[in-house]
Amino acid sequence: MAIGAGMSCVKYLLFCFNLLFAITGLIILIVGIKSEINSSPYINLTDENFYTSGPIVLIIVGVIVFIVAFFGCCGAVKENHCMIVTFSVFLLIIFVAELAVGIAGYMRHQDLENSIVEHLNKTIKEYPTNKDVAKTFDIVQTDLQCCGIYGPGDWAANNITTLPSTCCSGQEITSGVAAPCTETSEHFHKDGCLNKLVAYFKDIAMVLGGVGIGVAIVQLLGVIFACCLARSIRSQYETV
Repeated sequence: MAIGAGMSCVKYLLFCFNLLFAITGLIILIVGIKSEINSSPYINLTDENFYTSGPIVLIIVGVIVFIVAFFGCCGAVKENHCMIVTFSVFLLIIFVAELAVGIAGYMRHQDLENSIVEHLNKTIKEYPTNKDVAKTFDIVQTDLQCCGIYGPGDWAANNITTLPSTCCSGQEITSGVAAPCTETSEHFHKDGCLNKLVAYFKDIAMVLGGVGIGVAIVQLLGVIFACCLARSIRSQYETV
């Protein structure tokens, strides 16, 4: 059924927006996967569920966007009122989900440091006996080039007299055995891990928040275009 010239313009704008949605869906999916991969080695160092659920929400939203874009494209081209309304509803749900992730990303980072400090203080004592704790600390100290929570002294303060080998990097290996890591070692990590770990998670939160809010705003425009087109198509049917 033909629609007016103005709504015809909206129709093609909506079609173009759906191509943009497909691209934003891919961006959301990539950001979600990258955030999940980057945070997974350190995720058990914080009790903040956002850093587990946030990336997963974005991954799910990214996949759904592709499906929703299909309804939008077909509805716009065929001028199908039902498909456009379905598209609008799904897009509005996605908008709310992305906005929620975005807002959570900016708010949760304020509670992050306390969560990490509490968890690190609780688990550092288990380093000699708990393989999972040791593995996590070793990954953090290697990747972030740090040692202890606030500094190397945290190990002695928790009755661990020998520094972990990951407090140093590039230790010389003799007869298949790496030289002991000491505070006089050439590549000794002097900085504590807390500040670096907090900064790392805050960067992830800011990326999740920025992507969530930015894409949500763009998609809100899509909802407006879709509602205008659906209303026009409905009006055309009512006048026949």
